[in-house]
Amino acid sequence: MQKISVLLFLAWVSFLFYAGIALFTSGFLLTRWELTNHSSCQEPPGPGALPWGGRGEPGACWMASRFSRLVLVVIDALRFDFAQPQRSPVSGEPPVSLPFLGKMGFLQRLLESQPHHARLYQAKADPPTTTMQRLKALTTGSLPTFVDAGSNFASSAIVEDNLIKQLSSTGKRVVFMGDETWNDLFPGVFSQALFFPSFNVRDLETVDNGIMKHLYPTMDSDRWDVLITHFLGVDHCGHKHDPYHPEMARKLTQMDKMIQGLVKRLKNDTLLVVTGDHGMTVSGNHGGDSELETSAALFLYSPRALFPSAPAEEPEIIPQISLVPTLALLLGLPIPFGNIGEVIAEVFSEIEDSQPRSSALAQASALYLNAQQVSRFLHTYSATAQDLQVQELHRLQKLFSKASADYQRLLQSPQGAEAVLQTVIPELQQFLRGVRAMCIESWARFSLLRMSFLLLHLLAAGIPITTPGPFTVPWHAVFAWALMATQTFYTTGHQPVFSAIQWHAAFVGVSESRDFTWLSAFLVGANTFASHILFAVGCPLLLLWPFLCENQGSRKRRQPPGNEAEARVRPEEEQEPRMEMRLRDAPHHFSAALLQLGLKYLFVLGIQILACVLAASILRRHLLVWKVFAPRFIFEAMGFIVSSVGLCLGITLVMRVDGAVSSWFRQLVLTQQKAGEQSSLVYTGAGSSARKAQPHLLPPCSQDLLASGTSLFYNSRS
Repeated sequence: MQKISVLLFLAWVSFLFYAGIALFTSGFLLTRWELTNHSSCQEPPGPGALPWGGRGEPGACWMASRFSRLVLVVIDALRFDFAQPQRSPVSGEPPVSLPFLGKMGFLQRLLESQPHHARLYQAKADPPTTTMQRLKALTTGSLPTFVDAGSNFASSAIVEDNLIKQLSSTGKRVVFMGDETWNDLFPGVFSQALFFPSFNVRDLETVDNGIMKHLYPTMDSDRWDVLITHFLGVDHCGHKHDPYHPEMARKLTQMDKMIQGLVKRLKNDTLLVVTGDHGMTVSGNHGGDSELETSAALFLYSPRALFPSAPAEEPEIIPQISLVPTLALLLGLPIPFGNIGEVIAEVFSEIEDSQPRSSALAQASALYLNAQQVSRFLHTYSATAQDLQVQELHRLQKLFSKASADYQRLLQSPQGAEAVLQTVIPELQQFLRGVRAMCIESWARFSLLRMSFLLLHLLAAGIPITTPGPFTVPWHAVFAWALMATQTFYTTGHQPVFSAIQWHAAFVGVSESRDFTWLSAFLVGANTFASHILFAVGCPLLLLWPFLCENQGSRKRRQPPGNEAEARVRPEEEQEPRMEMRLRDAPHHFSAALLQLGLKYLFVLGIQILACVLAASILRRHLLVWKVFAPRFIFEAMGFIVSSVGLCLGITLVMRVDGAVSSWFRQLVLTQQKAGEQSSLVYTGAGSSARKAQPHLLPPCSQDLLASGTSLFYNSRS
């Protein structure tokens, strides 16, 4: 029962750690499931006829295309106020002077001189505001998180339906220049590409100058349908300096001149989109969910009229992912399957038709196609995963059913169309915005309460119980043992990043012709965490540490003078059992020592977890939080789980061996007692000196074992 109590208590402490790790994970590691379904022109998003007819016909997919070419300019970390027009100072107030204000004056002149051709929006990005996650959002229309669970585990390539694959599948020639991250996300998709390394944040010029060298010659050629550029100078300037440094003004001025050169070369069938993937903090970093990090600029321009009215005094705030369904329908493409963005309705107005009803009907048709696609995605996703709110999901489906019925009634009976239009458009927008809000609640929101609670939870669960005893293992030995496990992890070629996982271990001893998914996963896990397993299972061996460190000669020197002769006469009666044999004399101390050692080891592992949690929490807005700190936390958490299980297995094994040795000692004592009784019957006439000499007939090693076994036997009897 004492052994079972030790194991149960260790299991309970491990469970407390598991609960804390799960709480932090649910608040920090934003996750969702990826779907590999793809939209196509041959499959409409829902029942009913498509607006403007045609399925799969050229220029009439779900909606007839309005542009045949697209120029997409991504300026990394282009915060909204970097592109916002500078206002004249109010009389009596001092003018605001910041290095980045008013440096993109060409955009301001376009907005003022061509209000029906240009529009500036404040695009709100969803966290995490890191480049890779934002690029996924800008091409899929979904809410990418740190862990996009699905078929692309340990790979950065996008397998979800996206704009780039839709463009490529329809035969569009997609040309790219800039950040090499696009090559990781869309390998082999571009008809022509020029990639530049992006990791050196202290380099402000290489990428931008490389793009500028090839940008205008490519524009003047006829070898492209979609031209995508990704500039990094603004982002690197923020990381190297900050937004208020004079270098930021220079980089923004360079981007403004670049846009001016593009506008001069645009044709009437070409749409220009300039956007930032995210913003930046006052220190130039990003990755979190603050206002400055999620605020990005989005600028649309067309040589022909695109907007029915002049822009509002204050730029409209829209979700960043609204760009995806808008571009898809403007280019005559199906909206990507997993999109949850809402189309920018005003760009679908009938500019040539002066009737307001025609513009409103065109906007309603675009919103309806968008809502059909989102409803189809929700139905498919909810059948695959269970992380969406069921009640909210049902409410939204009822709202869509009502809006769909109103839209069909609008198409069938023109009478009273004005009143129906005033109802349908708000209903469709309410449905689309409700879906996005529900998904944000599940996928893309940090829970600081859960993240903070783990700090106290780990400390409370990790306080070890210290009890006095003769077998106490010192703290430095436990720390050294844990550090050796970590050192072995690195010396065997492992790194706490997904790209360094040694996947070849999955095929060791496994036939490639047969599917052994679970066996392969086990082999990869065992190879990755082999050091954690070995040192955790071997942790109970640290109980021998006190005996290895004690000076065997010190006890002899402590013997009082004059007793040497007695010690020589009865060495086996006076001398203590040596080394681990002393564990046999105090079985209750042995169990307590195992428990204390296990708690100390868990506490040391908990300190490592706590350090990772603090780093990930404090640096959640750091540039490399999702590339370094989050993977490190995952590896530490998995290592802790594996180590705690291995520790319990090791202690169980030691207890099993201890039970077997105890049973053997009992048999040895009983055998010796029987031998002694038989000897007393045979030598009844012998003197006492002969009986005293009888134990000396045993070998010295058996004498020690017998002494320890006798002591254990009588202790257990008592």
